Amino acid sequence: MAALLPHPYDNVAALRESLRSDRTALEQSFLKHNNAARLLAAHTRLVDRYLRHVWRQLAMPDRIALAAVGGYGRCKLYPRSDIDLLILLDAESEKLLAGHPPDEALQQQLHRLIGVLWDIGLEVGHSVRTVAQCINESADITVQTNLLEARLLCGNKALFDELCDSVQQHLDLRAFYLAKLQEQQRRHARYAEADYNLEPNLKESPGGLRDLQTVTWIARAAGLGTHWSELAQIGLLTAAEARQIARHSALLATLRTRLHYLAKRHEDRLLFDFQTLLAGQLGINASANRRASEHLMQRYYRTKLAVRQFNTIMLQNLHDYLFGETPVQRILNERFRIVGTLLDIRDEQLFEHTPEAIFELFLLMEQHGELTDLSARTLRALWRAQRRVDVSFRRNPLNRARFMEILSQPHGVLHALRRMNQYGILGRYLPAFGRIVGQMQHDLFHVYTVDVHILMVVRNLRRFAAPEYAEEIPLCSKLMGEFARPEVLYVAGLFHDIAKGRGGDHSQLGKKDARAFCVQHQINNADTSLIVWLVEHHLTLSATAQKQDLSDPEVIADFAARIKNDRYLVALYLLTVADVRATNPEIWNAWKAKLMEDLFWQTRRYLSDGKVADRLGEIRRAAADALNLYALTPDAYQLLWAQLDDSYFLDHDPQEIAWHTRLLAFKVNPAAPVVKARLSRAGEGLQVMVYCPDQRGLFARICNFFARMNYTIAEAKIHTTRHGYALDSFQIMEAARGDTAYRDIMTYIEFELAQQIAQAKPIVLAAPGRVSRQLKHFPINAEAEIKPDNKGMYVLSLVAGDRPGLLARIALILDRHNIRLHRAKINTLGSRAEDIFWISGAALAQPKQTDALRSALLKD
Repeated sequence: MAALLPHPYDNVAALRESLRSDRTALEQSFLKHNNAARLLAAHTRLVDRYLRHVWRQLAMPDRIALAAVGGYGRCKLYPRSDIDLLILLDAESEKLLAGHPPDEALQQQLHRLIGVLWDIGLEVGHSVRTVAQCINESADITVQTNLLEARLLCGNKALFDELCDSVQQHLDLRAFYLAKLQEQQRRHARYAEADYNLEPNLKESPGGLRDLQTVTWIARAAGLGTHWSELAQIGLLTAAEARQIARHSALLATLRTRLHYLAKRHEDRLLFDFQTLLAGQLGINASANRRASEHLMQRYYRTKLAVRQFNTIMLQNLHDYLFGETPVQRILNERFRIVGTLLDIRDEQLFEHTPEAIFELFLLMEQHGELTDLSARTLRALWRAQRRVDVSFRRNPLNRARFMEILSQPHGVLHALRRMNQYGILGRYLPAFGRIVGQMQHDLFHVYTVDVHILMVVRNLRRFAAPEYAEEIPLCSKLMGEFARPEVLYVAGLFHDIAKGRGGDHSQLGKKDARAFCVQHQINNADTSLIVWLVEHHLTLSATAQKQDLSDPEVIADFAARIKNDRYLVALYLLTVADVRATNPEIWNAWKAKLMEDLFWQTRRYLSDGKVADRLGEIRRAAADALNLYALTPDAYQLLWAQLDDSYFLDHDPQEIAWHTRLLAFKVNPAAPVVKARLSRAGEGLQVMVYCPDQRGLFARICNFFARMNYTIAEAKIHTTRHGYALDSFQIMEAARGDTAYRDIMTYIEFELAQQIAQAKPIVLAAPGRVSRQLKHFPINAEAEIKPDNKGMYVLSLVAGDRPGLLARIALILDRHNIRLHRAKINTLGSRAEDIFWISGAALAQPKQTDALRSALLKD
């Protein structure tokens, strides 16, 4: 360590360089030895030395004291964390500062101290208080916690001891426990949003360092110790448990320390920018099927799960220790009892000699609604009993039967599965599930780990059956209420993504696991066939609804050919909706819901009638009936309909045709563009109709207009009438909901878009905007596939990273290659665009020109 210079105020630059050099040496030592605990202690000692030196050189008054608080107070100072200080004043100093006029000499000394500390590179956060002020401020639980961790650096020891004594005298242990518990609950709620799943906060997120600190804060306040080994000595946890949690704590500390060094700032979020770099520093390499960052994040998520489990157990143990109450007890059977509202084991060795009681525990939690949780000793026994869920346990017919009984209960299925996952039981019982615990997919649209996603699918299925959620998706609630043996769907949900990350088709691999499970658990042949089929085809309905033309009778016939019967259709629809809604909160919208519901009803009708109905005739009749309600007779719109070919009627539903007809029946040949907007019948977003003489680049112009408005196009139907007018329909969604009323937005669209079409000025594309950080660090290899369909057109399938203005750029490329666009389905999954276009043009019959088009699309 560099020698400290004797005159810090006169030699600020030299002292700053000395501190920088010493910190650099610490960083190099840490990167070499990878010992975060040693680094944090050494960094604390280093800062202590500089602070004491400056304090002495500035001849600070002996009657005041300087104390370290916060993380610095507990000797765990991270490289870029603030250095929290308390300048403790005695009564005389307080009088001098509060005098009229205040004591300028003392004020200048304090200002000089803080100024020098910042000038030499110490990022201090400080407060100046008396003992009495500290006690008054300690009504705030954060301040009280900081004071409990205060550590004297220099100055008046008697004054500091007075503070410590006063803090202890005013400490209400039970109130402190309850306040810290409430603080943790609020923090968990704040950091439970989806964004924190992708880029978690190592300190504040559930399962982070703060959860461990909460335990040690309460233990310190109660005088039980501050280290895991000390808590083990008094029996609050075992020595093995202490070692295990110390390992998890060390990983979190290592990640946070490295993150500070990589970011060169106080950064506690595992941002995409650093995940790959951190993996490389820790020697974690990519595998054949997964990125290095995904392996790193799985290690983190498993640690997070263990920390949350440990936190729950320890808080219950500390509650029992501090409150010491003996609630009313009720015996359930020879193995379990109810203590208050907690399920408790009667023998601490129960799971060791009777492992079968593990599943009985979860079953009892489902069957007794008065139970809120497990007792502390039951949680600890369950944690230790994970190893008892072995091959023998899995093969035990009683355990297999009981697991199916857990899935078949009318209440508590989701809570049981979540508890089993939280305490490591589910992954032990289903080894394939254990492999995906904590596994993240950097595919730009999944925002949950695979195990959490799977359990959210089960949650959604359970919600369909709950009356209080019947208004969310009424059709799903109705179908679920009529579905016999819903546990079939829960099993399919558990296995639909269980093979993620293995390589190959996870649907095909997963169905093998599902079949083995069904055989082992003696599920009847009919239900086994359905479960296996659901796992294999769980993506089929979503892909068909979002990527194919549902107005094409052959699409419906082909899809229906895969469906064995109505029970299969209902099961697939329910699983699909539950799956998509559990992928990413931002992906599901009313438009997707409508597409899937339309496919469900059309397929159900096909299965019932055995053929595709005469949709053209039905649509025309239904549209005419709707127009009749507005007193419009066929004579009024005969001229308009004569300009529309069959493809128009097949592409639009009757209500949309009726809307178009009411707007255009009396202006079939307008000179000025007609643009009209209305609230979408899907329940979200807007429908926009554009009618004008066709012009080159029209679709690109419209797409660019919506991109500038920050609206995304969910579907576009492009039609050219027999007399050369464009009749285009758009379903648009707001990318980020603003405060502007829909009526004002519709008025703006109708006027401004009509003006831009009429003026036909050169298209100035909207700025592409910033690429999302996720897309920047986990880029998509763009794909463009062009294939002929059976209708004389071509289907362009495009996969790319989404960005503002992407659709307008695609439209311009198609226009430059003389490609005519007939229809588009736009599917945005987070930062990933999967778009389908139905196109035609002479160039598509020429392989070289088709290759040129594909290259242009991929290049742009």
